Amino acid sequence: MSRAISNKNIFEKIHSSLKGEKLLVCLWLGLFLLLPMHVNAQSVEDEPASQVPITSFPQVETVTSNERTIELPDTIPTNLAALNKQDSLAGVYGSISSVGSDTLATLISLWSERFKTAYPHVKFQIQASGSATAPQALTQGTATIGPMSRAMTASEISRFTQKYGYPPTALIVAVDAIAIYVEKNNPIESLTLKQVDALFSATRFCGSSKKIDTWTDIGVTKFGENREVLLYGRNSASGTYDLFKKQALCEGDFKATVNELPGSSSVVLSIASSVGGLGYAALGRFDENVKALSIGTQAQGDTVYIEPNTENITTGTYPFSRYLYIVVNKPPNEPLPVLERAFLTFILSDEGQKMVSENGYYSVNKQLRDKQLVSILR
Repeated sequence: MSRAISNKNIFEKIHSSLKGEKLLVCLWLGLFLLLPMHVNAQSVEDEPASQVPITSFPQVETVTSNERTIELPDTIPTNLAALNKQDSLAGVYGSISSVGSDTLATLISLWSERFKTAYPHVKFQIQASGSATAPQALTQGTATIGPMSRAMTASEISRFTQKYGYPPTALIVAVDAIAIYVEKNNPIESLTLKQVDALFSATRFCGSSKKIDTWTDIGVTKFGENREVLLYGRNSASGTYDLFKKQALCEGDFKATVNELPGSSSVVLSIASSVGGLGYAALGRFDENVKALSIGTQAQGDTVYIEPNTENITTGTYPFSRYLYIVVNKPPNEPLPVLERAFLTFILSDEGQKMVSENGYYSVNKQLRDKQLVSILR
């Protein structure tokens, strides 16, 4: 502004004294006004090229392996309903591969879908190929988590430990039971443990003196005198198969006539659509087309029939009660990677356990959940 005022005053003085030489004044004035512009332009050209601002396209953000080791705070928010995209924990993305139990497949799927509402960039791969495949996948490093409907065997733990130098970590995530199912219109209401063994086992290690092949052998005449009991169960890769073999058959051998199916849902469907069908499967797969039988056990010389209800299952009174597990590879004295920790913490939260209760299973008590949370956070 001051430069402009100065130039104007000079122009007026020159114009008043040199009226007759207008052309010379214009030329002189033009040179005077253009000189500063030339000097400024020269100074810009003399600046180093590195100081010139460069505009470039923003780079696409990528996930690095280092972000999997981000430390979570001591208190992890586990109520996903209270989280939005802005509040979600940093570093919770990537993929989780689940290989194992068919019994837990429904819960794993429900948990994963709910978890993804808070962390939409997390991907899940769920393979429900049976509990026996979980230890193998974890040992080989092809699975992040291994759902199991039974505890790991000594040999499975040994193989894992031989490779990594420490045992796997098993977390109890739900309580379930194995039920004996019949079609809903079947008149039978209960079986004793010895009768269950005599129906399914070729060896009868639980003490039955004779085998049971027909419905009349257990007092059911609805299907005629010689109607054989159609038996259904799980295949040998299933944790349900292993546990039933141990608890119901006293480690005996199954009859060759048992129809082995790959999932508990298939067992329940087959029983519901058959005439004279009976089988065992996860209680969590119960539907309105079948009914679950009470099981008779011996107590002080008397037979007591126990229904597969909430109280009997959660207290362990029902003979085929069981825990459901998720097994992970966790080095000692090291926390799990951020993604696995966040997902497992959600499963053991009040919200995650509410989903357990809403889908035919039974939740883990809070004292046990809190104890397990310590093991995965440290």
